Amino acid sequence: MSQQASRPPPDRQIWIDGGLVPWQEATVHVLSHSLQRGSLVFDYMSLHPSPRGTAIFRLGQHVDRFLQSAELVGLPLTLGREALEAGVVETVRVNPGARAVKMSAFLPSVEVDVVPQDPRVSVAIAAYDPVRDVVEHNSGEWKSRSTARLWIEKERRNRRDDIVPPQAKVAANYASPMIAKWRARKRGFDDILLVDEEGFIAEAPTSNVFWVDAAGTLRTPPERHVLLGVTRRSILELAKHDGLACTESQVRPDELAGAAEVFLTGTTAGVWPVESIDGRPVGEGAPGPVSARLRDRFVAVSNGEDEAFHHWLTFVDEV
Repeated sequence: MSQQASRPPPDRQIWIDGGLVPWQEATVHVLSHSLQRGSLVFDYMSLHPSPRGTAIFRLGQHVDRFLQSAELVGLPLTLGREALEAGVVETVRVNPGARAVKMSAFLPSVEVDVVPQDPRVSVAIAAYDPVRDVVEHNSGEWKSRSTARLWIEKERRNRRDDIVPPQAKVAANYASPMIAKWRARKRGFDDILLVDEEGFIAEAPTSNVFWVDAAGTLRTPPERHVLLGVTRRSILELAKHDGLACTESQVRPDELAGAAEVFLTGTTAGVWPVESIDGRPVGEGAPGPVSARLRDRFVAVSNGEDEAFHHWLTFVDEV
């Protein structure tokens, strides 16, 4: 038996369809529809230590997006918003020290057709520490950089009416970005930027992108071609609250190269300043003043240090 296989599983409980089961028992069949067809939808939210206990960041917005993803894919969820929110709170409460929550809705039945005969949908909610419970548990080492080196994936997205839109967090939507990001990682880049079918910058595989133009205005691509990131929305709201000029607009890859600052946003990344794109430095160095300001502001709000934004947080007392 290998060293990795002999290691004990993380001491976590996972919520599945209203009940809690040990981490190692939260399984599905290898031939399940969602595994074989990519029909699983999910959402991912961050947890933060705060003076009032563990804080779930923007729980309601994440659950709303989860429900929207299920609707876009056509998964017939039977659980509503209140039940899902209660499930997240319960899962966080019984998993002390967790730093993230992942919700999944999937078709567990074994199927032979693209359309399942058994439309029953299961929901699983996991609260865990991604570094301790996943990376380090698998004998890996967590590698993180304070700034990002990006590569622009030049292949355009093919967008048709019969293709699942980018607003749905469905497993199948991440296959092509995975391949592109894998190639970029082998070339020494940290992440990639995708372009839409018209050749404009869209987003990174799991992050949204912002840039600061020469006039000092904060910009980000329009909603119709990107995932509706909760962190993206939060940064736009924080920027407007603090009096920063910001707008949604399209940008070509060559125009982005002339930006004063560029940064990514996401549940895992937070605000991640970009130091270079396609090997060329961005601005006068990363992080720039706007990136640094919003990064620090976002951290303070997430940690419950700003009472004006406590309504973004759901505080949970762990057991």
